[in-house]
Amino acid sequence: MTAGESLRLPASVAHHALRVLRLRGGAPIVLFNGHGGEYAASLLIDDGDAMARIDAHDPIDRESSLKITLVQALVAADKLDWIVEKAVELGVDRIVIAPARRSVVRLDARRGERRLQRWREIVLSACCQCGRNRVPRVDFFASFEAALTSLPADQPRLMLLPSAGSGLPCALPGLRAALMVGPEGGFSEDEMQRADQAGFIAARIGPRILRTETAGLAALAALQATFGDLAGPSGRPPPIARGAS
Repeated sequence: MTAGESLRLPASVAHHALRVLRLRGGAPIVLFNGHGGEYAASLLIDDGDAMARIDAHDPIDRESSLKITLVQALVAADKLDWIVEKAVELGVDRIVIAPARRSVVRLDARRGERRLQRWREIVLSACCQCGRNRVPRVDFFASFEAALTSLPADQPRLMLLPSAGSGLPCALPGLRAALMVGPEGGFSEDEMQRADQAGFIAARIGPRILRTETAGLAALAALQATFGDLAGPSGRPPPIARGAS
């Protein structure tokens, strides 16, 4: 996209602009293409079709310096949709979804592809809502083992377990990590053993047992506060500036 260019908006974006927001021709809008930055534009309506005229590019970047891959075991559809949406809002870099032995949901290849498409739509919608202009990747793997082998070898690995002897790390080399969360019934002994062999370190996030839809998001928020969005140069949250009223 370049300044002065006019383009037709995708059907879903056009529907949101015209039917949900009820915008009129000439209204200012903001577009992004997922590759960084965003574009100030003006809405054009041509015989019922929604177009946009690109005005200027803003290179603003709202990505966290912390690159976390959330490895989430397959759980109930409503829970997983929630996890995907909120993980994007919390700045996750990638989402990996795979079944675990105690997952109550099973997906064959066809259903898995349909669900993957839905998760990608949720990711895009969450980016629009929270102002992210780079779209996190989401992948579905048919097995626990395939999900493990999809992770970069040099990436620190954390596995959330209520029984772990230690909490989240106080140092994170390279500001990168994989964070793995189990299903409603937790990981099996065999899965914990395989994760340990794959280099995962068990960690807990407090004295209470959290639900699967809470645990990963709480850990993401804690890691962002320590190493990412909310962390100052010393690893402490920066001071908040307040203006006089």
